[in-house]
Amino acid sequence: MRAARLISLVLLLQGRGVMTAAELAGELEVSERTVYRDVLALGAAGVPVYADRGRAGGYRLVGGYRTRLTGLSRAEAEALFLSGLPGPVDEMGLAEPVAAARLKVLAALPPPLRDAAQRSGQRFHLDVPGWFGTADPPPLLSDLAGAVWQDRVIELRYRRDREVTRTVQPYGLVLKGGVWYLVGRVGDDHRTYRVDRVTGVEVTTDGFDRDESFDLAGFWSAGVSNFVRAMFPERISVRLSPAGLRTMRYVVEPPAAQEALAGAGEPDEQGWVVTRLPVESLDIAYPMLLRFGPEVEVLDPPALRTRLAEAAVRLSALYRPPDERPLNGSPDRRP
Repeated sequence: MRAARLISLVLLLQGRGVMTAAELAGELEVSERTVYRDVLALGAAGVPVYADRGRAGGYRLVGGYRTRLTGLSRAEAEALFLSGLPGPVDEMGLAEPVAAARLKVLAALPPPLRDAAQRSGQRFHLDVPGWFGTADPPPLLSDLAGAVWQDRVIELRYRRDREVTRTVQPYGLVLKGGVWYLVGRVGDDHRTYRVDRVTGVEVTTDGFDRDESFDLAGFWSAGVSNFVRAMFPERISVRLSPAGLRTMRYVVEPPAAQEALAGAGEPDEQGWVVTRLPVESLDIAYPMLLRFGPEVEVLDPPALRTRLAEAAVRLSALYRPPDERPLNGSPDRRP
Protein backbone atom coordinates (compact mmCIF):
# COMPACT_ATOMS: atom_id res chain seq x y z
CA MET A 1 0.00 0.00 0.00
CA ARG A 2 2.73 2.46 0.95
CA ALA A 3 4.86 1.54 -2.07
CA ALA A 4 1.97 2.35 -4.41
CA ARG A 5 1.47 5.67 -2.62
CA LEU A 6 5.15 6.59 -2.94
CA ILE A 7 5.02 5.90 -6.68
CA SER A 8 1.88 8.03 -6.97
CA LEU A 9 3.60 10.87 -5.12
CA VAL A 10 6.56 10.80 -7.51
CA LEU A 11 4.28 10.70 -10.57
CA LEU A 12 2.24 13.63 -9.24
CA LEU A 13 5.39 15.73 -8.85
CA GLN A 14 6.66 14.56 -12.21
CA GLY A 15 3.43 15.61 -13.90
CA ARG A 16 2.69 18.88 -12.08
CA GLY A 17 6.09 20.27 -11.25
CA VAL A 18 5.54 21.78 -7.80
CA MET A 19 2.93 20.75 -5.21
CA THR A 20 2.43 21.69 -1.60
CA ALA A 21 2.11 19.13 1.17
CA ALA A 22 -1.59 20.03 1.46
CA GLU A 23 -2.14 19.46 -2.28
CA LEU A 24 -0.34 16.13 -2.17
CA ALA A 25 -2.30 15.08 0.91
CA GLY A 26 -5.55 15.89 -0.88
CA GLU A 27 -4.62 13.93 -4.01
CA LEU A 28 -3.34 10.91 -2.08
CA GLU A 29 -6.12 11.06 0.55
CA VAL A 30 -3.69 11.01 3.47
CA SER A 31 -2.64 13.49 6.15
CA GLU A 32 0.09 16.09 5.62
CA ARG A 33 2.13 14.31 8.30
CA THR A 34 2.06 11.17 6.12
CA VAL A 35 3.25 13.23 3.14
CA TYR A 36 6.22 14.51 5.18
CA ARG A 37 7.18 10.93 6.10
CA ASP A 38 6.78 9.75 2.50
CA VAL A 39 9.03 12.54 1.21
CA LEU A 40 11.73 11.57 3.71
CA ALA A 41 11.42 7.93 2.61
CA LEU A 42 11.80 8.91 -1.05
CA GLY A 43 14.89 10.94 -0.27
CA ALA A 44 16.41 8.03 1.60
CA ALA A 45 15.72 5.83 -1.44
CA GLY A 46 17.61 8.22 -3.73
CA VAL A 47 14.66 10.05 -5.32
CA PRO A 48 15.69 13.73 -5.50
CA VAL A 49 12.68 15.44 -3.89
CA TYR A 50 13.40 19.05 -2.91
CA ALA A 51 11.32 21.39 -0.73
CA ASP A 52 11.01 25.04 -1.84
CA ARG A 53 10.28 27.42 1.04
CA GLY A 54 8.04 30.45 0.97
CA ARG A 55 4.52 31.34 -0.18
CA ALA A 56 5.01 29.88 -3.66
CA GLY A 57 6.94 26.90 -2.37
CA GLY A 58 6.25 23.20 -2.32
CA TYR A 59 7.86 19.92 -3.21
CA ARG A 60 9.45 19.28 -6.60
CA LEU A 61 11.79 16.84 -8.30
CA VAL A 62 15.32 18.08 -8.88
CA GLY A 63 17.10 18.17 -12.22
CA GLY A 64 14.29 16.97 -14.47
CA TYR A 65 14.19 13.60 -12.70
CA ARG A 66 11.89 11.15 -14.52
CA THR A 67 10.83 7.75 -13.33
CA ARG A 68 10.24 4.77 -15.57
CA LEU A 69 7.11 2.72 -14.95
CA THR A 70 9.00 0.13 -12.93
CA GLY A 71 6.52 0.40 -10.05
CA LEU A 72 3.67 -1.15 -12.01
CA SER A 73 2.55 -4.63 -11.09
CA ARG A 74 1.50 -7.05 -13.84
CA ALA A 75 -2.18 -6.61 -12.92
CA GLU A 76 -1.84 -2.82 -13.10
CA ALA A 77 -0.04 -2.93 -16.45
CA GLU A 78 -2.67 -5.22 -17.98
CA ALA A 79 -5.53 -3.11 -16.61
CA LEU A 80 -3.91 -0.04 -18.17
CA PHE A 81 -4.49 -1.44 -21.65
CA LEU A 82 -8.15 -2.14 -20.84
CA SER A 83 -8.82 1.44 -19.78
CA GLY A 84 -9.26 2.75 -23.33
CA LEU A 85 -11.98 1.61 -25.72
CA PRO A 86 -10.58 1.47 -29.27
CA GLY A 87 -13.97 1.85 -30.94
CA PRO A 88 -15.04 5.12 -29.26
CA VAL A 89 -11.50 6.49 -29.46
CA ASP A 90 -11.47 5.91 -33.21
CA GLU A 91 -14.94 7.45 -33.60
CA MET A 92 -13.72 10.66 -31.97
CA GLY A 93 -10.75 10.83 -34.34
CA LEU A 94 -8.19 10.12 -31.61
CA ALA A 95 -6.90 6.74 -32.77
CA GLU A 96 -3.49 8.06 -33.88
CA PRO A 97 -2.49 9.93 -30.68
CA VAL A 98 -3.80 7.10 -28.49
CA ALA A 99 -1.81 4.54 -30.49
CA ALA A 100 1.31 6.71 -30.08
CA ALA A 101 0.69 6.96 -26.33
CA ARG A 102 0.32 3.19 -26.06
CA LEU A 103 3.66 2.72 -27.81
CA LYS A 104 5.33 5.14 -25.41
CA VAL A 105 3.83 3.35 -22.40
CA LEU A 106 5.00 0.01 -23.79
CA ALA A 107 8.50 1.40 -24.29
CA ALA A 108 8.56 2.66 -20.71
CA LEU A 109 7.46 -0.65 -19.19
CA PRO A 110 10.14 -3.00 -17.90
CA PRO A 111 10.74 -6.05 -20.16
CA PRO A 112 8.78 -8.58 -18.01
CA LEU A 113 5.59 -6.51 -18.45
CA ARG A 114 5.76 -5.63 -22.15
CA ASP A 115 3.37 -8.41 -23.11
CA ALA A 116 0.60 -6.73 -21.09
CA ALA A 117 -1.14 -5.24 -24.14
CA GLN A 118 -1.12 -8.58 -25.99
CA ARG A 119 -2.39 -10.52 -22.96
CA SER A 120 -5.23 -8.04 -22.41
CA GLY A 121 -6.22 -8.06 -26.08
CA GLN A 122 -6.29 -11.85 -26.16
CA ARG A 123 -8.57 -12.07 -23.14
CA PHE A 124 -10.96 -9.10 -23.32
CA HIS A 125 -12.80 -7.27 -26.08
CA LEU A 126 -15.24 -4.49 -25.19
CA ASP A 127 -17.98 -4.03 -27.81
CA VAL A 128 -19.80 -0.89 -26.67
CA PRO A 129 -22.84 -0.45 -28.97
CA GLY A 130 -26.00 -2.43 -28.25
CA TRP A 131 -27.01 -5.35 -30.44
CA PHE A 132 -29.52 -3.34 -32.38
CA GLY A 133 -27.62 -0.07 -32.54
CA THR A 134 -25.76 1.11 -35.58
CA ALA A 135 -22.05 0.41 -35.72
CA ASP A 136 -21.38 3.61 -37.65
CA PRO A 137 -20.46 6.67 -35.56
CA PRO A 138 -22.53 9.83 -35.96
CA PRO A 139 -21.05 11.73 -38.94
CA LEU A 140 -20.33 14.92 -36.97
CA LEU A 141 -18.83 13.26 -33.90
CA SER A 142 -15.19 13.96 -34.82
CA ASP A 143 -15.99 17.66 -35.43
CA LEU A 144 -17.63 17.88 -32.00
CA ALA A 145 -14.72 16.06 -30.36
CA GLY A 146 -12.28 18.54 -31.92
CA ALA A 147 -14.30 21.48 -30.59
CA VAL A 148 -14.41 19.89 -27.13
CA TRP A 149 -10.63 19.43 -27.08
CA GLN A 150 -9.94 22.96 -28.33
CA ASP A 151 -12.62 24.72 -26.22
CA ARG A 152 -14.13 26.29 -29.34
CA VAL A 153 -17.63 27.75 -29.47
CA ILE A 154 -19.83 25.98 -32.01
CA GLU A 155 -22.98 26.85 -33.94
CA LEU A 156 -25.06 23.71 -33.55
CA ARG A 157 -28.03 22.68 -35.70
CA TYR A 158 -30.15 20.10 -33.91
CA ARG A 159 -33.25 18.17 -34.93
CA ARG A 160 -36.12 17.09 -32.72
CA ASP A 161 -39.64 17.97 -33.85
CA ARG A 162 -38.04 20.73 -35.89
CA GLU A 163 -34.51 21.91 -36.56
CA VAL A 164 -33.11 24.56 -34.22
CA THR A 165 -29.80 26.43 -34.07
CA ARG A 166 -27.92 27.02 -30.84
CA THR A 167 -24.64 28.69 -29.92
CA VAL A 168 -22.98 26.13 -27.64
CA GLN A 169 -19.84 25.93 -25.54
CA PRO A 170 -19.04 22.19 -25.90
CA TYR A 171 -17.94 20.87 -22.51
CA GLY A 172 -17.77 17.13 -23.10
CA LEU A 173 -18.94 13.97 -24.82
CA VAL A 174 -20.60 11.01 -23.11
CA LEU A 175 -21.04 7.51 -24.54
CA LYS A 176 -24.08 5.81 -23.00
CA GLY A 177 -25.36 2.46 -24.23
CA GLY A 178 -23.70 2.91 -27.61
CA VAL A 179 -25.21 6.39 -28.07
CA TRP A 180 -23.09 9.55 -28.03
CA TYR A 181 -24.27 12.69 -26.21
CA LEU A 182 -22.84 16.20 -26.21
CA VAL A 183 -22.90 18.20 -22.99
CA GLY A 184 -22.65 21.90 -23.70
CA ARG A 185 -23.27 25.24 -22.09
CA VAL A 186 -25.95 27.49 -23.58
CA GLY A 187 -26.16 30.80 -21.75
CA ASP A 188 -26.04 29.95 -18.06
CA ASP A 189 -27.30 26.38 -18.44
CA HIS A 190 -25.66 23.08 -19.30
CA ARG A 191 -27.69 21.05 -21.79
CA THR A 192 -27.44 17.61 -23.34
CA TYR A 193 -27.83 16.76 -27.05
CA ARG A 194 -27.90 13.41 -28.82
CA VAL A 195 -25.07 13.53 -31.34
CA ASP A 196 -26.94 11.49 -33.95
CA ARG A 197 -29.57 14.25 -34.03
CA VAL A 198 -27.02 16.97 -34.75
CA THR A 199 -27.51 18.00 -38.37
CA GLY A 200 -24.77 20.62 -38.65
CA VAL A 201 -21.74 21.93 -36.77
CA GLU A 202 -19.81 25.11 -37.43
CA VAL A 203 -16.70 25.35 -35.28
CA THR A 204 -16.01 29.04 -34.78
CA THR A 205 -12.68 30.73 -34.09
CA ASP A 206 -14.01 31.93 -30.72
CA GLY A 207 -12.71 30.15 -27.66
CA PHE A 208 -14.44 30.06 -24.31
CA ASP A 209 -13.26 29.99 -20.72
CA ARG A 210 -14.13 26.60 -19.36
CA ASP A 211 -15.51 26.42 -15.84
CA GLU A 212 -12.80 24.24 -14.31
CA SER A 213 -15.11 23.28 -11.44
CA PHE A 214 -17.51 21.58 -13.88
CA ASP A 215 -17.54 17.81 -13.30
CA LEU A 216 -18.71 16.03 -16.46
CA ALA A 217 -19.18 12.63 -14.79
CA GLY A 218 -20.97 14.21 -11.83
CA PHE A 219 -23.22 16.28 -14.11
CA TRP A 220 -24.17 13.23 -16.14
CA SER A 221 -24.87 11.08 -13.08
CA ALA A 222 -26.94 13.75 -11.34
CA GLY A 223 -28.78 14.79 -14.47
CA VAL A 224 -29.69 11.42 -15.99
CA SER A 225 -33.22 11.38 -14.56
CA ASN A 226 -33.85 15.01 -15.51
CA PHE A 227 -32.42 14.37 -18.96
CA VAL A 228 -34.71 11.38 -19.48
CA ARG A 229 -37.75 13.48 -18.54
CA ALA A 230 -36.62 16.24 -20.90
CA MET A 231 -35.86 13.76 -23.68
CA PHE A 232 -39.31 12.12 -23.39
CA PRO A 233 -41.65 15.01 -22.56
CA GLU A 234 -44.87 13.33 -23.75
CA ARG A 235 -46.74 10.26 -22.54
CA ILE A 236 -49.05 8.10 -24.63
CA SER A 237 -51.44 5.45 -23.34
CA VAL A 238 -50.93 2.04 -24.94
CA ARG A 239 -52.14 -1.54 -24.55
CA LEU A 240 -49.48 -4.20 -25.09
CA SER A 241 -49.70 -7.94 -25.68
CA PRO A 242 -47.21 -10.34 -24.04
CA ALA A 243 -45.30 -10.35 -27.34
CA GLY A 244 -45.41 -6.54 -27.35
CA LEU A 245 -43.87 -6.45 -23.90
CA ARG A 246 -41.03 -8.67 -25.13
CA THR A 247 -40.60 -6.51 -28.24
CA MET A 248 -40.27 -3.32 -26.20
CA ARG A 249 -36.60 -3.91 -25.35
CA TYR A 250 -35.73 -3.89 -29.07
CA VAL A 251 -37.89 -0.94 -30.12
CA VAL A 252 -38.06 1.57 -27.26
CA GLU A 253 -35.18 3.51 -25.70
CA PRO A 254 -34.21 1.76 -22.42
CA PRO A 255 -35.19 4.62 -20.03
CA ALA A 256 -38.63 4.92 -21.64
CA ALA A 257 -39.12 1.14 -21.62
CA GLN A 258 -38.18 0.94 -17.95
CA GLU A 259 -40.69 3.62 -17.00
CA ALA A 260 -43.44 2.00 -19.08
CA LEU A 261 -42.82 -1.45 -17.59
CA ALA A 262 -42.71 -0.07 -14.05
CA GLY A 263 -46.07 1.65 -14.53
CA ALA A 264 -47.86 -1.23 -16.29
CA GLY A 265 -51.17 -2.40 -14.86
CA GLU A 266 -52.25 -5.96 -14.13
CA PRO A 267 -52.54 -8.25 -17.20
CA ASP A 268 -56.03 -9.06 -18.47
CA GLU A 269 -57.20 -12.58 -19.32
CA GLN A 270 -55.15 -12.56 -22.57
CA GLY A 271 -52.06 -11.13 -20.83
CA TRP A 272 -52.41 -7.63 -22.32
CA VAL A 273 -51.42 -4.70 -20.09
CA VAL A 274 -52.13 -0.98 -20.20
CA THR A 275 -49.35 1.51 -19.49
CA ARG A 276 -48.09 5.01 -20.18
CA LEU A 277 -45.17 5.09 -22.62
CA PRO A 278 -42.78 8.11 -22.61
CA VAL A 279 -42.05 9.44 -26.12
CA GLU A 280 -40.13 12.37 -27.56
CA SER A 281 -43.03 13.45 -29.77
CA LEU A 282 -46.02 11.99 -31.56
CA ASP A 283 -44.16 12.17 -34.88
CA ILE A 284 -41.29 10.10 -33.49
CA ALA A 285 -43.69 7.72 -31.70
CA TYR A 286 -45.56 6.88 -34.93
CA PRO A 287 -42.80 4.92 -36.78
CA MET A 288 -41.66 3.39 -33.48
CA LEU A 289 -45.13 1.97 -32.76
CA LEU A 290 -45.41 0.60 -36.30
CA ARG A 291 -42.53 -1.72 -35.45
CA PHE A 292 -44.73 -3.45 -32.84
CA GLY A 293 -47.15 -4.57 -35.54
CA PRO A 294 -50.40 -5.93 -34.08
CA GLU A 295 -48.90 -6.29 -30.60
CA VAL A 296 -49.76 -2.75 -29.50
CA GLU A 297 -52.93 -0.67 -29.39
CA VAL A 298 -52.77 3.09 -28.88
CA LEU A 299 -55.52 4.25 -26.53
CA ASP A 300 -54.59 7.91 -26.30
CA PRO A 301 -54.08 10.47 -27.82
CA PRO A 302 -56.82 10.11 -30.47
CA ALA A 303 -54.74 11.73 -33.23
CA LEU A 304 -52.01 9.09 -32.93
CA ARG A 305 -54.59 6.29 -32.70
CA THR A 306 -56.24 7.54 -35.91
CA ARG A 307 -52.89 7.75 -37.68
CA LEU A 308 -52.03 4.14 -36.82
CA ALA A 309 -55.51 2.98 -37.79
CA GLU A 310 -55.03 4.55 -41.23
CA ALA A 311 -51.69 2.76 -41.52
CA ALA A 312 -53.40 -0.53 -40.65
CA VAL A 313 -55.96 0.03 -43.43
CA ARG A 314 -53.22 0.65 -45.95
CA LEU A 315 -51.33 -2.47 -44.82
CA SER A 316 -54.51 -4.51 -45.10
CA ALA A 317 -54.94 -3.32 -48.69
CA LEU A 318 -51.36 -4.26 -49.54
CA TYR A 319 -51.87 -7.83 -48.34
CA ARG A 320 -55.24 -8.52 -49.92
CA PRO A 321 -55.43 -11.46 -52.36
CA PRO A 322 -54.83 -10.32 -55.96
CA ASP A 323 -58.46 -10.83 -56.99
CA GLU A 324 -59.63 -8.43 -54.23
CA ARG A 325 -57.28 -5.56 -55.07
CA PRO A 326 -58.38 -2.39 -56.90
CA LEU A 327 -58.20 -2.52 -60.69
CA ASN A 328 -55.21 -0.13 -60.85
CA GLY A 329 -53.22 -2.51 -58.64
CA SER A 330 -52.47 0.08 -55.98
CA PRO A 331 -53.67 -0.16 -52.39
CA ASP A 332 -56.69 1.91 -51.47
CA ARG A 333 -58.03 3.03 -48.12
CA ARG A 334 -61.07 0.74 -48.02
CA PRO A 335 -61.28 -1.51 -44.96
